[in-house]
Amino acid sequence: MASLAFDVLVVGSGLAGLTTALHLAPTHRVAVLTKKSLSDGASQWAQGGIAAVLDAGDSIDAHVDDTLVAGAGLCDLPATRFVVEGAPACIAWLRELGVPFSLEDGELHLTREGGHSQRRIVHAADATGAAVQRTLIDVARCTPNIHFFEHHALVDLIAGSGAVQGAPACAGVYALDESSGEVLAFTAPHTVLATGGAGQVYLHTTNPATATGDGIAAAWRAGCRVSNMEFIQFHPTSLAHPDAQSFLISEAVRGEGGVLKLPASAGGHRFMPDHDARAELAPRDVVARAIDAQMKKHGLAHVHLDISHQGADFLHHHFPNILARCAQHGIDMTREPIPVVPAAHYTCGGVVTDLQGRTDVAGLYAIGETACTGLHGANRLASNSLLECMVFARAAAGQIASAPHRAPAAALPWRASSAQAADAREIESRLAELRRIMWDHVGIVRSGDQLERAAQRIAQLRRETEALHAASRVTRELIELRNLVQTAQLIVQSARSRQESRGLHYRLDHPGLAQSATPTLLAPIAD
Repeated sequence: MASLAFDVLVVGSGLAGLTTALHLAPTHRVAVLTKKSLSDGASQWAQGGIAAVLDAGDSIDAHVDDTLVAGAGLCDLPATRFVVEGAPACIAWLRELGVPFSLEDGELHLTREGGHSQRRIVHAADATGAAVQRTLIDVARCTPNIHFFEHHALVDLIAGSGAVQGAPACAGVYALDESSGEVLAFTAPHTVLATGGAGQVYLHTTNPATATGDGIAAAWRAGCRVSNMEFIQFHPTSLAHPDAQSFLISEAVRGEGGVLKLPASAGGHRFMPDHDARAELAPRDVVARAIDAQMKKHGLAHVHLDISHQGADFLHHHFPNILARCAQHGIDMTREPIPVVPAAHYTCGGVVTDLQGRTDVAGLYAIGETACTGLHGANRLASNSLLECMVFARAAAGQIASAPHRAPAAALPWRASSAQAADAREIESRLAELRRIMWDHVGIVRSGDQLERAAQRIAQLRRETEALHAASRVTRELIELRNLVQTAQLIVQSARSRQESRGLHYRLDHPGLAQSATPTLLAPIAD
């Protein structure tokens, strides 16, 4: 057990987790636990870029205003300004590490995306996340004091004793070592959850297989509040192809002139100007609902995104990875439109934190998509997510570094179990049912009746899953099912309580805005 005691535990190896680890490594012994390999998180797949005010014609106030507009009245102003003001330093730090951002005439090339009033998106062609992630992994692997535990899945948090008697505290995590099948106890005075979002709760998602709400569910079980879970961002344009696994077509394609059209069978005309004056540059929630409406109106499986008018040289330079992936599926985007469909993309809500990433549980932090910092409100502005990861990772690391040194607490071993693993077919069947329920009843457009039906069945699924978890040997598949069911219940509970339509949350039975804009806040209660 002594070998599993650290100064800081970081659960998750995306941009949020690795940034935290790198900032703390000079002074702390850090363990980075990740469910699969270091590069399997959502950061790897981020295409568009990182928003930052770097041009003389731009301003902090303009970036803040764009974020507030996209967030539909629910962004926290201090948190928003905190993130936006921290952006230039974060970009400078990444450049110092060697991230190969795209340049033009020796300067950073800035592109524009939906909802932004200026060109302020720093990018590495159309694969920014991959470029950033590769660089951080390479640097972190060469950094003393960072210890990696790949293929270790978070099972639950270890309860500790807080400074205030009776207040919840975290002493570390229990994690499943998939190579041995053993659940290990990792202890530390500080635990950072950077496990990403919960896109896998939906039938169609741009998220990787790792996005199963692990940190959100574990923090909820430990006593943390969650907020704004009803605001699930559906990316308007994922590649509509049976073999594409919801490959994302970057926001930047529309930022560089791509237009949305109906297929020729439905008239072939451009439709976004009929829905919003900003047309294709409207925020994602507006574009996703417009596509959804057109698909339902015309009985379509997808719509078209056409940027072929920009020419082959332009597309090869700006979107080499998207062009190559489309070509793999027989689509030549230099000559023809790309078939696209909305897909669950980003969890705007999450575990409630302050500006240092601290949660309601002492010793526990949440950053990145796991957290609800107040930045995104009812809808995330494009390319603010990677930025949020870095700003809050740096803030959390600073808070941890300034805290008095404490030795890790002792932890009881995980309950020994001679039980058999749950039947894989039973787990897969329940997961498939959950995803279908969420897609059909808690998707882009919702209603009270749909949410009620979803709530009843998901409550039953949760009871069944908790019983299965208690009676079975722990496996990664069972852990993920448990967390997805819990996260789905939080999404539905939040959606039922918001009886209005705002941002990403649109209810047919409450199409208007409420008089006041109030975040949804859920506090854990005993079952």
